[in-house]
Amino acid sequence: MKKRVVSAILCTAMAATMLSGCGSSDQQQGSSVNNSGEKSSSDIVMSENGYPVLNDGQPLELSIYTQYADDDSMVPYDYAIEQLKTAYPNVTLNKIDQAQDGGTTLKTLASTGQLPDIYQASTDIINTFRESNQIMVLNDVAEGMGYTSKLIQSNKELAYADDGNMYAFPFAGQEYVLWYYNKQIFADNNLEVPTTYEELENVVKVLNEKNITPIALFGQEGWNSTAAFDVIATRYNNGGIKALDNGSASIEDADYVAAAKELEKLVKEGIFQSDATTTNYDNANAMFKNGQAAMILNGQWYIEEATAALGDNVDWMYYPAQDAASYEANKHVFSGGGSTSGFAVNPDSAHANEAAIIAEFMAEKYCEAKVLKRHNPLVAIVTGLKSETPLPAMMQKLSDEIPNITATTRFTWGLTNATFNESIQANSQALISGEYSADEFVNMILEDTE
Repeated sequence: MKKRVVSAILCTAMAATMLSGCGSSDQQQGSSVNNSGEKSSSDIVMSENGYPVLNDGQPLELSIYTQYADDDSMVPYDYAIEQLKTAYPNVTLNKIDQAQDGGTTLKTLASTGQLPDIYQASTDIINTFRESNQIMVLNDVAEGMGYTSKLIQSNKELAYADDGNMYAFPFAGQEYVLWYYNKQIFADNNLEVPTTYEELENVVKVLNEKNITPIALFGQEGWNSTAAFDVIATRYNNGGIKALDNGSASIEDADYVAAAKELEKLVKEGIFQSDATTTNYDNANAMFKNGQAAMILNGQWYIEEATAALGDNVDWMYYPAQDAASYEANKHVFSGGGSTSGFAVNPDSAHANEAAIIAEFMAEKYCEAKVLKRHNPLVAIVTGLKSETPLPAMMQKLSDEIPNITATTRFTWGLTNATFNESIQANSQALISGEYSADEFVNMILEDTE
């Protein structure tokens, strides 16, 4: 039985919400407890700032495992920590930087009884930890704190797992893989933005002749290699890897075979750097920023960083397709999409109830920071805030495009079939490295998922 928040605590937490006007909740353990080991509502003390007093006001240290690798993860975390000092001055969060290893480190921590109090969880982690009862059900606190009512309608499906429970407080909304390009490099080489694969092949040829890498791929991260396949697959089947994940399509279908063959051809023609699958994000990012590469595939979270480095010389393009008709018909289909993910809580933590409060607080503050500081309106909840400065041109362009988007796929961390997820990442890397042909790519995925 997974631990839940008791209603008595939530009644007080809701009162705290009305007092503070913020999304905060309380669950406590301490001296005067009921049969569930949690304080009754009469034992809850409110601070002067309208937030519940945690741990009887005594110093409380919690650990948090979270991404802290670039501006899009560092700025929200730093903002949330500053806000935490005011709301919960007795709480200290000890940050553990999330390893970019597809959840392997976190699973190891769980298996050795070292799971942090709060941790950033993807769909794969949520599904795995549900089975081992190492993740708290957060339905009651989300409802009681008003978090559920703040969720943007299109993001509500991202907040709950397939069993109807919330296991993590989401802070990201629908997200997208964007195909960025350096406008100056294109102009200097008399290149037009490609709309078809034939045009893309010409771009690749011209850039290679000038010793410019066409696309800098950080293929060491399996999601980026998979995205390279997915942006092509969506031009043949709008479901992309999402349809393969949920079983509504098969990798041996003609559309996916054609996509694999197209990627194989582009790889042979040199669309990526030769060591793409051993290149990390920092190196690929440097290549694009320094003009060594003309294009890069990344999420929309890269807009801020790319704009800061290249200014008006960077933009994103619609994905090329097999012909002009396909380009027009499919241009509003994007790789990426949303996933059930966010800040989760270790139910076996000595301060699990307090951790749930802080996890919810951090998720809300992440949303605020993304809107205020990162020009990113694509967050999970309604914040009521606006960016401190005008949106960068690329974000405004994306915001204008959102009403036109007809379909999205998934990032690898949003895939629900763990076996397929592992296979598509590993085999996309093999295809991009030149180790596999398209046929071998298809056959290996079939073999892995049978």
